[in-house]
Amino acid sequence: MFVSTREIEVRYAETDQMGVVYHANYLIWMELGRTKLIKDLGFNYAELEKDGILSPVMDIQASYKKPLLYGQKAIVKTWIDEYDGLRVNYGYEIFNEDGDLAVTGLTKHVCVKKDSFRPLSIRKKYPEWHEAYEKAKKQPVEAN
Repeated sequence: MFVSTREIEVRYAETDQMGVVYHANYLIWMELGRTKLIKDLGFNYAELEKDGILSPVMDIQASYKKPLLYGQKAIVKTWIDEYDGLRVNYGYEIFNEDGDLAVTGLTKHVCVKKDSFRPLSIRKKYPEWHEAYEKAKKQPVEAN
């Protein structure tokens, strides 16, 4: 399984009155992590959109474990949790600079045509992308 890492400096504007990162900012950081993962695998999401393809979030989950604070660094780790050629689930862990887990997350996506929002097969439309995702995705645990 390939894991991409992105560091983010927690900015004042991302925090609430208590200096704690506002919960919705973690969703933005997940997007930054996802974009970095795609880039690390040799692709560019903006190019996909130029082709008239979108990858909307179908579902999102976040579990908050420990607050991140203004002035800290967030380390976003992102991987392909599940992929079947049509749908992709990205997994996330966000840590503080001391290695303490702050947030876990999962987003579910499907690629669609921009003009109709009809799903399309990554496997068929982008075989190189498909192959990279197959190699990079989390492998299922085998039962003994």
